[in-house]
Amino acid sequence: MLKLKIVVFLLLSVLLIPTSTAREEDKITLNFVNTDIESVIKAVGMISGKNFIIDPRVKGTINIVSSSPVSKDLTYQILLSALRLQGFSAIENGNVVRIIPEADAKQSSTPVSDRNNTVSGDKIITQVYPLRYESASQLIPVLRPLIGPNNSIVAYPNTNTLVMTDYADNIRRLNKIIDAIDQPNNGEFITLKLTYASAVDLAQMLNKLFAESATPGVAAEAGRRVQITADARTNSLLVRSDNPALMARARTLVIGLDVPTSSAGNIHVVYLRNAEAPKLAQTLRAIMNGDTTTAAAPAAGQTGALPTGGAGVIQADVATNSLIITAPDNLYNTLRAVIDKLDARRAQVYVEALIAEVTTDKAAEFGIQWQNMNGLNGTTPSVIGGTNLGGAGTNIIGAATNITSVGRGINIGIVKGQVNIPGLGLVANLGVLARALQADANANILSTPNLLTLDNEEAKIVIGKNVPFVTGQYAQTGTAATATPFQTIERKDVGLTLRVKPQISEGGTVRLQIYQEVSSIDTLTTNTAGVVTNKRSIDSTVLVDDGRIIVLGGLIQDDVKDSEEKVPILGDIPILGNLFKYQKRQQVKTNLMVFLRPFVLKNAEASATITGDRYEFIRNLQGEERLTGNLLPNMKMPVLPEVTFDVKPK
Repeated sequence: MLKLKIVVFLLLSVLLIPTSTAREEDKITLNFVNTDIESVIKAVGMISGKNFIIDPRVKGTINIVSSSPVSKDLTYQILLSALRLQGFSAIENGNVVRIIPEADAKQSSTPVSDRNNTVSGDKIITQVYPLRYESASQLIPVLRPLIGPNNSIVAYPNTNTLVMTDYADNIRRLNKIIDAIDQPNNGEFITLKLTYASAVDLAQMLNKLFAESATPGVAAEAGRRVQITADARTNSLLVRSDNPALMARARTLVIGLDVPTSSAGNIHVVYLRNAEAPKLAQTLRAIMNGDTTTAAAPAAGQTGALPTGGAGVIQADVATNSLIITAPDNLYNTLRAVIDKLDARRAQVYVEALIAEVTTDKAAEFGIQWQNMNGLNGTTPSVIGGTNLGGAGTNIIGAATNITSVGRGINIGIVKGQVNIPGLGLVANLGVLARALQADANANILSTPNLLTLDNEEAKIVIGKNVPFVTGQYAQTGTAATATPFQTIERKDVGLTLRVKPQISEGGTVRLQIYQEVSSIDTLTTNTAGVVTNKRSIDSTVLVDDGRIIVLGGLIQDDVKDSEEKVPILGDIPILGNLFKYQKRQQVKTNLMVFLRPFVLKNAEASATITGDRYEFIRNLQGEERLTGNLLPNMKMPVLPEVTFDVKPK
């Protein structure tokens, strides 16, 4: 280190030779040939009075030779230029200058300036440049080759701004280039009023013609683009281009095509994109005839032409979904403007429904019954009798007649042989029957049906079973020769039913006509007439904003039934009275709530987003099943293929 300081001192003594005149006392001659960078930086620091921090990665030699004396103030700028050639940069922070590799300079605390940049030289700066006319993203490919490989330029589309980090001199050069490019477009609109041709038809034809003249697959340059838009109200064309030659060509084509037809009854074919040809033909005929009544749409194959002698004829071709119009030019132009507005893409509505139902059914039975039949078959007079409580399957007489008829639960009795009851025959001599039952039934149903339908079109989804119900029957009686016995059956859907008809307003509010039904077969209730079903339904019309959740309605029901049968007087005795009672309690709680959320899909991109989201949801469920399912060896659950639901440009 001591030798290095001596070398630096000698270099300063020999190479930095002051001039003899007083006017040149502040000038120095620099002569560094293959000198270590660190030594040169230290020498310049002593001359300029600046403090340097050198990154350990800054290594190598440097050459600085001045043929004539230079000012001491320029020695620092000369050093920055020499370092730039070696791939190093200087970052100033107060009185300290850090020498680091150029690649790391853009991540350091460089000065930030706006489009009115005044900094120059070989300093690294960052500039924020907002554009007025051109697109920042489209300028990146133009400016990127002009930026150093270790520096950066990016675009922020939200504010149409460029952010550049480079040397100050290069930033100032880029500013001049950007100013020359960021200029207002000189293209203007011209209006071409049509007399005979339809502006809508002519705009479609000319746009297609100019688009086909461009190179396929390559976007046309600004000077080669022609934009033609039809104004149906005035039957005019709005033409815009930056190329005067293309403007003149478009004008010539329009003038040549806007001529009267050779016959008064010209035939035109209009292919529809979205509307249905039979319905639209019916609407147009009503306009021509001044008919305000609503008639049924013509069936497939019907022409729907006006009567002979009318102003025009409109026919619908179902196969190609097109209209065939025979009318004079002025009438056709009016109809064509109406067709263009009615043949618009209809919005769709995606409806998410959530149906939550929680049902709890609790029941309890308890009773003791007595019976004395011991003296029934004796020869001496005797007293018989007992209690007969409860319904079928629970009372003691039914149990004595047929022990298999006793209902569910615990049944304990005392039997002493059999007795012969006139009219019934031998039955069990059942003296005591004690019965107890407790039943709990819980159900939690969660359904999430989804529907996608067009605006003003009803959609329906049914998830359930198609159950047969007997509506009539005929049975053969006796030995008479009659027709074969038969039954009439009507099938009905039992399960979840959702019908929705949406109507979208201009403000984004959706009017929904809704019918919601949840039905099920009641397995706990029996009826000799047939199957018993539980049904809960909502029929309503509501307004809801796009993407908002609305509750349609709910049912919170608590049904409690409590019955008691007892022997008079004996059943009222405390504690002992329970031996002469039969009690039954049942409580049914039902909670049902229905929620809806509509999404308005106005374009193909929105539809693709919803479809892709639902598709990936199913694929993820299948993937989880493959990981957690208990499948047999060598068996794999099929998974839907990966699909991209991107909308291709027209």
